[in-house]
Amino acid sequence: MILTFSSIHIQQYFHKMAENMKEPRLVTRKFLAKPQREGVGAVVRRSIGRFELKYFDPFLVLDEFSVAAPAGFPDHPHRGFETVTYMLQGAITHEDFEGHKGTIEAGDLQWMTAGRGIVHSEMPAAQGIQKGLQLWINLASQHKMIEPKYQEVLNKDIVEATKDGIKVRVIAGEALGIKSPIYTRTPTMYLDFTLKPGSHLQQLVPKSWNAFVYILEGEGIFGNQNSLPTTSHHILLLGYGDGVEAWNKSSKILRFILVGGEPLGEPMVQLGPFVMNTQQEIDQTIDDFENYTNGFEKARDWRS
Repeated sequence: MILTFSSIHIQQYFHKMAENMKEPRLVTRKFLAKPQREGVGAVVRRSIGRFELKYFDPFLVLDEFSVAAPAGFPDHPHRGFETVTYMLQGAITHEDFEGHKGTIEAGDLQWMTAGRGIVHSEMPAAQGIQKGLQLWINLASQHKMIEPKYQEVLNKDIVEATKDGIKVRVIAGEALGIKSPIYTRTPTMYLDFTLKPGSHLQQLVPKSWNAFVYILEGEGIFGNQNSLPTTSHHILLLGYGDGVEAWNKSSKILRFILVGGEPLGEPMVQLGPFVMNTQQEIDQTIDDFENYTNGFEKARDWRS
């Protein structure tokens, strides 16, 4: 669904945004997400959740995944956080021990709250290579043991807006005057931008939030227009400021995601797919999973 606005409305929006953006965020750190093996035969480019960047509060993992059958992500558990799966190419079938099953196709979104526990599988649903992004978002201590929940949005229902060579798909949060219906327990923005050659973007981000850019296609300049361009598969961590500025000075399309979130500021202990606040809670989670208790009861007899 593409929403259009009058030129006056857009001009007023950009004017207001430019007035408010007194201190654009600069890039404080960047690195290339290199391919690594994950799951069973899958390849991911992990930018958050590896040795260079273990945690970027509230973000635990960002994977750009590439998988072709028979490889995939067979039955595995989660507790204490949310997973956001955004398909770029192909399709993935998801199935869990609660009986939920569905296929996420190119452009579709699944926002899964694992909460107190889920066991699921994510496997290729089409021929060839399936590509997408998966982001793990930490949950505050009071939300870690809530019941699992899903929010799913089809490609056609993700709101979009275009203006002056810029297109945005609003996965979560707000941009260009449009807002996503996704509810984020940990306040989060997730924007998919495409900039045509010569385009210049300004996007506000709450000052207290952490934010990053991950480049999917092309090359762009971020933070300071005199900076060197950064190419695809790089993550750029953004410093303090009002928002983000980006320029596409190349002759090709630039596509990237801009993600921001309110830091939880809580202790975090992670053991693989389990993320809690203390080691004692992790030990309890392992005990629950191994003994099929406290949220993992249905894992005893379930197989995808």
